[in-house]
Amino acid sequence: MTVDIICPLYNAYNYIDYLHKSLLKQKNVNINKIHYILTESTDKTEEYLIENAIDYELIKKSNFSHSKVREKAAFNSKADIICFITQDIIITSDTWLKNLIEPIISNKASASYSRQISKSNNIEKYTREYNYPENSLIKSKDKLNELGLKAFFSSDASQAIKKDVFVKLNGYDQKDLPISEDMYFSYKMIMNNYKIMYCAKSVIYHSHDFSLKELYNRYKLTGKFFKENRYLDKYQTTKNGGNLAKYILKRTIAEKNIKVLVRYPFDMAARLIGMKVGKM
Repeated sequence: MTVDIICPLYNAYNYIDYLHKSLLKQKNVNINKIHYILTESTDKTEEYLIENAIDYELIKKSNFSHSKVREKAAFNSKADIICFITQDIIITSDTWLKNLIEPIISNKASASYSRQISKSNNIEKYTREYNYPENSLIKSKDKLNELGLKAFFSSDASQAIKKDVFVKLNGYDQKDLPISEDMYFSYKMIMNNYKIMYCAKSVIYHSHDFSLKELYNRYKLTGKFFKENRYLDKYQTTKNGGNLAKYILKRTIAEKNIKVLVRYPFDMAARLIGMKVGKM
């Protein structure tokens, strides 16, 4: 089966060299195309792409949308599988992609997503542990009672989907989703009896160090997403957030991570207040 890799770029000069070379190193996969969509930037990303004869599409800032840009590229893909990635992931294995698409090729699932590990010793280290455990998992409609909201959790930082399924379900329904477009589509898949596999063997490193303001703004957007998609509330969104907070605190205490312990109450407050404001 052929694969198209779709990657939006913006001021990606510090990432693009390593990222592109790591994609070219992937083994035992049939990559049809690496499709970069570059939003007009202020750094040297475009110069790098031109100098290295790398094919890309340039769009204006006013035309960027997390959902619509990915959706358009996916709809235009000629491959059997579409693979969404983000510019800031770090791929260290030459079998990352092979492991990611294996469940689709073997017909175990119609979509899959990678395990993410944070290289930062901050709260994100523990959120990654909670959301991306060591063992793989197949998510399906019959596991809704067991998994709740986590049944729809996935991440297009590294995600593969059968092209024909993406088209059949009409992608993101041409909506402009500033966040959680991956959850939006995963919900559609699960409710239409498709399976999604979390692939723990497909590993990427993906790290952030958000300020409290950035975290607040991110969760404000997330709150707005849940407000606009009220059907997700029945899957205990609040309970899921509470379980994450408990896990972070437990792991922080166990590791005696003083820096994170000091940050913890302010971090949780930024998330909670942002979410509540977004839902208002």
